Amino acid sequence: MHIYGIPNCSTVKKARDFLAANDIQTVFHDFKKEGITEALLMHWVTQMPWEKLVNRAGMTWRNLSEAEKQSIQDHKSAVQLMLEKTSVIKRPVLVNNHRIIAVGFSLESYQAILNIKTPKE
Repeated sequence: MHIYGIPNCSTVKKARDFLAANDIQTVFHDFKKEGITEALLMHWVTQMPWEKLVNRAGMTWRNLSEAEKQSIQDHKSAVQLMLEKTSVIKRPVLVNNHRIIAVGFSLESYQAILNIKTPKE
């Protein structure tokens, strides 16, 4: 299983901590240090709409000009943006066997996706 993101992102930290606490082995891919390939992004947009992969709530998106934001109209323009500004990719992206299983992190979704039962109180 691979987890893609940026190490100082609080959401990525939460996801990685959850995975480690549940003994789920992952390989971490740091967008900042390792970058991302166009081929991988194109593969991702065949699995998930580009609108879910582009983080339009983050600072990178908000710092784009209105013209830049308006130019993102389809998966090709979104992939180009994600290649140029990896910080705009919603994080983390959790991948198993080359398939996206989660984008972003919520405790409930990770528990459901990974079939992890909550401890009884």
